[in-house]
Amino acid sequence: MNFAEHLTALRKQRGWSQEELGNQIGVTRQTVSKWEMGQSTPELEKLVELSRLFGMSIDQLVGLEETDREGAASPYRQARSEVRSPGVCYEYISPIKVFSLPLIHIRLGYGPQLAKGIIAIGNCAVGVVAIGSGSLGLIAFGGLSLGLLLAFGGLSLGLVALGGVAVGGFAVGGCAIGQWLAAGGGAFSNYLAIGGGAWSGGLAIGGSAYGHIAIGTNEASGWFPILLGGGYTMEEVWGLVKAQFPHMWGWVRDLIQWALG
Repeated sequence: MNFAEHLTALRKQRGWSQEELGNQIGVTRQTVSKWEMGQSTPELEKLVELSRLFGMSIDQLVGLEETDREGAASPYRQARSEVRSPGVCYEYISPIKVFSLPLIHIRLGYGPQLAKGIIAIGNCAVGVVAIGSGSLGLIAFGGLSLGLLLAFGGLSLGLVALGGVAVGGFAVGGCAIGQWLAAGGGAFSNYLAIGGGAWSGGLAIGGSAYGHIAIGTNEASGWFPILLGGGYTMEEVWGLVKAQFPHMWGWVRDLIQWALG
């Protein structure tokens, strides 16, 4: 049996479409079709991925060495989860698809295993909801996460970002950099920064505050510095804030009142 015939048989034994096989190794359905028709052959990198995926050597895959019948013909499990070679320890692909992507794709194992789906969970994950060491999605959770709406992780970037280091429109973290709001140990923002150290082009509130209006418990520096114990009333401070920033959120008044004691 040559490589093209062998690849076709292995794919069908596991119940995969050409597109599903292609998704798992990062190629298109057309590429898989050409391999199976004998019109082209995979590059070495893809041969290695295929051998790991099917749990056999490259020689066995291309037909140079006889395949272990029991291993090659093992039935593909109903839930599409199985223990494979050291490359992939566990994988689940939901049979339900949305816009050609599986509803759920879980791919876990050693090395950079990529999961792609509406809900994607893996060492690396790409999806509407992505969870992984490295994740990219509308909503992303992970050590390194990039989310268009929400990102949560050690290093996170998103419209709303939460993490050790957070960068976004609204950012909360040990070090937070936000366009409109930043809150954290160190906070940097163009509009409102709240933190132990707060730096803002607008309003800064913190232990040490630096901004257009700076309200600090220990240190305050800016056009309008307000230091705790400086004799300012709540009405005076909030009047100044609203005069300079008419659209400042109402809940900030309570925060200022707390800071002023």
